[in-house]
Amino acid sequence: MEIPTQETAERWAPPWWAVFLGGLLLWGATIAVARVTHNIILLPTIVLLGSFLVPITAVVWYLDHDPSPALSPRRIVTAFLIGGVMGVLGASLFEYWLVRAGLIDAFEVGLIEEFVKGVFVVVVALGIHRFHIRDGMVLGATVGFGFAALESSGYALVSLFVVQGNQLILSLNSVIFTELVRGVLAPVGHGLWSALLGGAIFAAARRGRLRLTWVILGTYLLVSALHGAFDSISSIMGYVAISLIGLIPSIWLWRRGDAGGVLERGRPSVV
Repeated sequence: MEIPTQETAERWAPPWWAVFLGGLLLWGATIAVARVTHNIILLPTIVLLGSFLVPITAVVWYLDHDPSPALSPRRIVTAFLIGGVMGVLGASLFEYWLVRAGLIDAFEVGLIEEFVKGVFVVVVALGIHRFHIRDGMVLGATVGFGFAALESSGYALVSLFVVQGNQLILSLNSVIFTELVRGVLAPVGHGLWSALLGGAIFAAARRGRLRLTWVILGTYLLVSALHGAFDSISSIMGYVAISLIGLIPSIWLWRRGDAGGVLERGRPSVV
């Protein structure tokens, strides 16, 4: 019997490209069958596969490029599902209570959603006693992608209903278009912003404890501004510009983590 090595023991999911291709084929097959049969029961499958495909692929990509003993399957699943769900619920409540009509609505939403995701990055990090920048980025991205997947599901369902003349119809094309756009933008949206904030949170840790610093506050304001600007524009060039602004510090932070970051990587003690 083959004895599992450390590499095979750490791999608990297929490679990211296998996840993406497999999910894409399933999504395409479901769309094809739905068009042939006109079976509306398949709509939830289309929405879920399309909304979760890119976020899950991106999380697996992070894990492929930085396997860490601190990020167990249970912690990753918790961050994606619980962090994503609670993030969506918390953001919805705060937006319902606080956001008023005005020109800065998008920026208020950015402040609220990035704050809620940051809080849950800290929550899902409970039990980690040695903090590494890359672990923070992966955990932050996981929370962000869980948030993005659930949010995209909501937008896809809303886009299903289209008004034509005086009639309300169900539009599969609208759902597909919405999921394609949000899938392409997901890696440079919620996942990227939360990865930056998670990396900053872990980088600020000292003596096995997380702490609030000016760097974290500055990073929070930066990602909130990027989020607000992203929601305010409707042009491809604008999306590209904002994405590049977010990618530059994320690449720098990832490379800093590769150099050892604040604390050298070691096998942490977790609960």
